[in-house]
Amino acid sequence: MLSAYANCMKIPDLRQRILFTLGVIALCRVASSIPCPGVDPHELGVLFGAMEKGSGGGMLNMFNLFSGGALQKFAVAALGIMPYISASIIIQLMTPVIPTLEKIQREGDTGRQKLNQYTRYLTVIICVIQGGMLAKTMVNPEMLGLPGGAHPVLNPGPAFLITTVIILTAGTMLLMWLGEQITERGIGNGASIIITIGIVDRLPSSVWSMISLVRAGGTGTQNFTIIHVLVILVAFFAICAATVALTQAQRKVPIKYARAVGGRRATTGQTSYMPLRVNYSGVMPLIFASAVLMFPAMIVNWIPYTRNHGWSMLFAYGSGWYMLFYGVLIMGFAFFWVANQFNPIKIADDLQKNGGFVPGVRPGQPTAEFLDFSMTRITIAGALFLTILAVLPMILSRQANIPDAVAQFFGGTTLLIMVGVMLDTMRQIEAFLISRHYDGFLTKGHLRSRR
Repeated sequence: MLSAYANCMKIPDLRQRILFTLGVIALCRVASSIPCPGVDPHELGVLFGAMEKGSGGGMLNMFNLFSGGALQKFAVAALGIMPYISASIIIQLMTPVIPTLEKIQREGDTGRQKLNQYTRYLTVIICVIQGGMLAKTMVNPEMLGLPGGAHPVLNPGPAFLITTVIILTAGTMLLMWLGEQITERGIGNGASIIITIGIVDRLPSSVWSMISLVRAGGTGTQNFTIIHVLVILVAFFAICAATVALTQAQRKVPIKYARAVGGRRATTGQTSYMPLRVNYSGVMPLIFASAVLMFPAMIVNWIPYTRNHGWSMLFAYGSGWYMLFYGVLIMGFAFFWVANQFNPIKIADDLQKNGGFVPGVRPGQPTAEFLDFSMTRITIAGALFLTILAVLPMILSRQANIPDAVAQFFGGTTLLIMVGVMLDTMRQIEAFLISRHYDGFLTKGHLRSRR
């Protein structure tokens, strides 16, 4: 495995792509460290300290994690690249629903370029909305139900709001362009790599907070020793292994092709399989569920009546009601994504046209029903595991008193993104190595699931 990393530098094209990707990542980290004008860093630190102790700290830590700590610094890249990811998901979901977008998609490269342009326009709209909400929150932190006292904005007013929205939008568009450059001239998965690097960048500080907790002897109500750290490390590796298994798991549906006869020669029918992924929707249900729950929490905190009568506890991050709503939304979005993206009727028709069939199942409508039934069963298992993985950081944070910054690495969107992106990146680099007759990262140059 170590020799594979050395071989990466021996291939000129791959070496150039890796170095280019590292250079772009450095630029992204610089953009995450330049603060927006008009904000007091000291007061901003006081505000985030209050947020971490309040009910909105967990949610804020999650968004701060995705931005690589840029949100805590209120940097130019405070919104991160998530608006572009959200716009891409929306366009991808609306394409099968809107006939015009579906027609554009069928135009090949020209249609793909048009959809990418629409995605960029939608990204600007999302950035303006989220940037305005974030700037308004900096001016008036009480909007999130947080204790007052910290006012990070030096000169609040319309000029600050307009300037901040423009800067945050420009920062996100810059990250979007850099991500596209990584995809085109680097090792691929540009946007995903930027998010992953931002998450990994927060890992050292999370480890240091855990070390500080051990040195302090606990939180005051619960002891925290080196034994607890070892147990956490074992649990972390076990959860990572389970996440890898969920990401790679698939059901192989056998496919046979009819025997072809041409002239005096007869071709023996081939046997293949159709992989049905257990986690077909990936990390999308978690992103959707988090985005949906964010709006009612803000609305409840904005209205004085609901805020004063404790309605905000229904949507407080980590509470029992929040985990219930979160789990239900994840299950619903998982099935919605499969129903929107997986088309068993089209697959059955394509198999029938190419002379393929599932053994023991008649071609046509019975095959479509069989695929739909099989996909529904494995989606139930995948959605349940995804729900458990999503609520696990909240349980660890609230029940085991593990800091939110540490608990975020024990499941949820953070771990799924890290595992998925790293596996995809390793797969692409491995393809370069094998095409140049070098060994891959594992034995015989193949991952076990791809042998």
